[in-house]
Amino acid sequence: MNSGETAATRTVTKKEIMDKARELADLIAQSEEVEFYRRAEQQIKRSQKVQSLIAQLKRTQKELVHAKQLQKHQLAAQLEEKLERLQDELDEIPIVVEFKESQLEINDLLQLVTNVISNTITEKIILSTGGNLLTGETGLMPLDDEEKN
Repeated sequence: MNSGETAATRTVTKKEIMDKARELADLIAQSEEVEFYRRAEQQIKRSQKVQSLIAQLKRTQKELVHAKQLQKHQLAAQLEEKLERLQDELDEIPIVVEFKESQLEINDLLQLVTNVISNTITEKIILSTGGNLLTGETGLMPLDDEEKN
């Protein structure tokens, strides 16, 4: 801190903010949610059934793109149905369900962090301007010229 600055008035640099963001990212990477995601992802990679279905899905998607390019509408419709069946089969496998749930949990955690940051910044802006937290309105801060008069 420079002389004359207090913790409440100190302006931070973008670099300092990014350093703190990286610290927060490190914490999140060590969370239960991320650990569960890692375990689920490893189980998916080790599952022959899941890997086989993923390979079939990719092949069928390529066939579908090709059929659409050649305007083979009936074949494209059959391939779309096959894709849906394969996706349904994949989505019924317990580890896939757990993996998708873990993705949602991480997303929820990130949304929560984003909301806390956003709400805290908004509150600090409102309070620093003498505004009203209940209405969400900021106050009117005097301009530098007005303070001198």
